[in-house]
Amino acid sequence: MSNADFTAADHAFMARALQLAQRGLYTTTPNPRVGCLIVRDGEVVGEGWHARAGEAHAEVLALHAAGARARGATAYVTLEPCAHHGRTPPCAEAVIAAGIARVVAAMRDPNPLVAGRGLDMLRGVGIETACGVLEHEARELNIGFVSRMTRGRPWLRLKAAASLDGKTALDNGTSQWITGPDARRDGHAWRARACAILTGIGTVRDDDPQLTVRDVDTPRQPLRVVVDSRLETPPSARILDGARNGAPVLIACASEDAARAAALRARGAELLVLPNAAGKVELPALFGELARRGINEVHAEAGLKLNGSLLREDCVDELLLYLAPCLIGDAAQGLFNLPALESLDQRRRLDILDLRRIGDDIRIRARLA
Repeated sequence: MSNADFTAADHAFMARALQLAQRGLYTTTPNPRVGCLIVRDGEVVGEGWHARAGEAHAEVLALHAAGARARGATAYVTLEPCAHHGRTPPCAEAVIAAGIARVVAAMRDPNPLVAGRGLDMLRGVGIETACGVLEHEARELNIGFVSRMTRGRPWLRLKAAASLDGKTALDNGTSQWITGPDARRDGHAWRARACAILTGIGTVRDDDPQLTVRDVDTPRQPLRVVVDSRLETPPSARILDGARNGAPVLIACASEDAARAAALRARGAELLVLPNAAGKVELPALFGELARRGINEVHAEAGLKLNGSLLREDCVDELLLYLAPCLIGDAAQGLFNLPALESLDQRRRLDILDLRRIGDDIRIRARLA
């Protein structure tokens, strides 16, 4: 069906299902965020949303809430019901058993194990199906899951804060704080929705950050990843705090010095050796490994060198840029270490998704065109 074929009620009910799915924003990794509504005679008789991997899926919870009223009803689900056995039985089977008459999905499941099979299973037993209402919104909610399933890598969102003249730090490395508390709190909300937070050894050495989520409530801390080719992370670094207690740390390096490695492992860090021909960390291989670990979204907060490397190696999908109303001047560090261009035709073009004021600062969300 095209969007023109969906009714106003279809849009309204799917919008509510997406609100439910949003509740799993910080918790569903590696699973997608999914919400479900059971509607009978225009009345919502059951709601559900997926909270954590291994727990009941949204459809099962909504069907349980609806009980006998599910028979003959319509199910609105933000992602095609699964048709395979994972940690839980297939949701398509539960929908069939409950006697649902119609299923409206926002989007097909990009997981190759599903990829249309759930809707096919439902149609095969005579259930009316439709797909595509509020598809863009559903895809955006699970953009990391879609990326991992279709590209074999997580979605990388690169966050940076700068003055209006594009400077992120003074020459002596001082960078805290360019932006105000509202922008920093907003940045923590983006950290919280990510599965992993990425930084480089330069940031660890200069700023000694924790890179945890602190300014917003979250039930879990993302994996923290440090790109550190020569294992220069000090064992005393604050990023290692809590590595054994719910805030894991992965250090990607190009070679493993035995003494340094032992000291970092003693602090709870996991080491991953991924060298490239230049003796640096092979960044695409790192993101491939993160995808294999079920990481859907990566939030990068690094310095101009790693930022530049991530852009040069086409690892960046989205930019999250905070601009403070100040000027720092030439004697300062910039946003990206990129080679000089010979022509403006070589410039990297961006699509601006969103531009808004956050406190005293401006936030720009953009994607590589």
